[in-house]
Amino acid sequence: MKFMVMIRATEDMENGVMPSAQALTEMTDFNEKLVKAGIMIGGDGLHPSSNGARVTFDGTKTTVIDGPFAEAKELIAGYWIWEVGSLQEAIEWVKQVPNTDGGHGEIEIRQIFEAEDFGDEFTPEARAKDAALRARAGE
Repeated sequence: MKFMVMIRATEDMENGVMPSAQALTEMTDFNEKLVKAGIMIGGDGLHPSSNGARVTFDGTKTTVIDGPFAEAKELIAGYWIWEVGSLQEAIEWVKQVPNTDGGHGEIEIRQIFEAEDFGDEFTPEARAKDAALRARAGE
């Protein structure tokens, strides 16, 4: 099972406050532990929302909204993609995330859909095309 593990932003993160050297070292060590355990597929930190944009859709109309966005606690500051056996296993790993600077207020865990989750609606033709696209994208 694949999960996206999302680190919620804090006011400091949104204001561009960088983590301490100790926090960065501990997070790098934690990422190494994830890789050695064979569960980390990817992950990155994200720049503050002031460097981003949102595109909203209303029917056929699109609107672009430049950051920053309100409510830092609703924003994502970073993420991992993990492959683990269960939600409970992902939770146990999240409990080990270093929090030296006290910067992690909340981490959300969400399962990623896989082809078999879509049932018969995901036709063999669509599955084949999806697999080919993933192969080209390097997944």
